[in-house]
Amino acid sequence: MQTEMVQIDGSVMEGGGQILRLCAALSGITGSAVEVSKVRAGRTTPGLRPQHLSGLQLVSDLCSGDLQGGSIGSTDVTLTPGKIRSGNHTADTQTAGSVCLLLQAALPCALYADGGSQLCLKGGTNAEMAPQIDYTVKVFKPILEKFGVRFDCDIKMRGYYPKGGGEILATVNPVKELQPVNMTERGNITKIHGRAYVAGVLPYKLAKDMSTAAVRTIRKEIKDLYINIQALQEKEKAFGSGNGIIIIAESSTGCLFAGSALGKKGVYADKVGIEAAEMLLRNLRHNGCVDEFLQDQLIIFMALAKGTSRIRTGPVTLHTQTAIHIAELLTQAKFTITKCEDELSSGITHIIECQGSGIENPHL
Repeated sequence: MQTEMVQIDGSVMEGGGQILRLCAALSGITGSAVEVSKVRAGRTTPGLRPQHLSGLQLVSDLCSGDLQGGSIGSTDVTLTPGKIRSGNHTADTQTAGSVCLLLQAALPCALYADGGSQLCLKGGTNAEMAPQIDYTVKVFKPILEKFGVRFDCDIKMRGYYPKGGGEILATVNPVKELQPVNMTERGNITKIHGRAYVAGVLPYKLAKDMSTAAVRTIRKEIKDLYINIQALQEKEKAFGSGNGIIIIAESSTGCLFAGSALGKKGVYADKVGIEAAEMLLRNLRHNGCVDEFLQDQLIIFMALAKGTSRIRTGPVTLHTQTAIHIAELLTQAKFTITKCEDELSSGITHIIECQGSGIENPHL
């Protein structure tokens, strides 16, 4: 356990809320106090927004921490962690701020608690600039299980922009240590499925239009696979009005990829369907094992795992490079990125390799 304060420049590289989430989680796990300065300095509204603040307060609560600078607009934040506590923890963005981003900050910490944790997270379940809850449940969760992570996610209420009002309950089991993963062989795509949904006052026809347009787009490139994208009207468990689509592809080796899009005022539903389909296809063409959105979310778990992890991916995103930078500052993990030629790929693929720090849960 380290004790000295680690200084982090919050404006480096991607320079967004991701740096805060990673710093907070790793502070709680390693016991190192962190000071993040220039928080979101390059953004149009710099400093903490409500969703960042509720995420920091949640992690501080989880690790019995002392949070300084925890106010909206603050550009300097310090977290001094204590012992990670199991039990019930609640966070509410009181906006459409993403519950999935709250989970990103809190989940790694909860894995190192002395028992099971229940995280009640409120805000937007299907929000812009964040994974949709369906992605978290259908892509992120099954891949994390390869590291030995066990958590359940119960969607109590869906919430959309601008009101939010969504709620999930995540139940997290602690681990002794995380296992490394090796995801370098994609195999064949065996299944494509998804959901196109409308909620609130929006007509069911929008869901059908999104689904039809998405299937048509995928068909141009993938001819011989059954594609099942359900069109759904969300009734009981949805707060406010919204529409969107998520499409998931599964491979023969257990890799998962997704494309998703949210409806906006004045945008035709078929355009939303096409956007999600094109995103999925783009992430399949590079013949990697993770999509561009899972890539950076796995870095913290690779850094914590005991042993060497390898994942094959397409272009390495700035989010991923930022996550690696923070993980190497706050843990003993070492990452290398190697370009590799792949005759099945439309472009360059990369292997991200990590010698994990092998941090053990001291409470188990």
